[in-house]
Amino acid sequence: MTREEKSQVIEALTTQLTEGSIIYLADISGLNATETSNLRRACFKANIKLSVVKNTLLEKAMEKSDKEFGELPTTLKGNTSILVSETGNAPAKLIKEFRKKSKKPVLKGAYVEEAIYIGDDQLDMLVNIKSKEELIGDVITLLQSPAKNVISALQSGGSKLSGILKTLSEKE
Repeated sequence: MTREEKSQVIEALTTQLTEGSIIYLADISGLNATETSNLRRACFKANIKLSVVKNTLLEKAMEKSDKEFGELPTTLKGNTSILVSETGNAPAKLIKEFRKKSKKPVLKGAYVEEAIYIGDDQLDMLVNIKSKEELIGDVITLLQSPAKNVISALQSGGSKLSGILKTLSEKE
């Protein structure tokens, strides 16, 4: 790879890192061709961009990026793949699901909305992160709950009141 090609790869990675707010680093070495193809298909279906990167080029792209990656560059050893997503927990769910059939991919680290996660032991925590849409749904549900109670009380109160008036009118 020439110096110019390396420079172009670094620029492309820097753009990818700058634009993405959800970045996972994983080790997919040891997967055979069929497993790798299945992983790529699963990533495509989940709207996750998967690419294998050279550690030194990714490290230089992280340095050029305007984001603070903390300890994440220390995970750049051995085979590294980068998974970029719009949803915070999508890559973690995909990795967990894929590992039901294989021991790989192994999570090296993740950058999720400015938070840094290092190590494969963080996978369960990342799976439980709620996406923006899920949080909005939870807030809407919480907001609707008191309104439903008020409406229900008003409706039941109205029928009770009419029942009382009907009973009183019948007694007279």
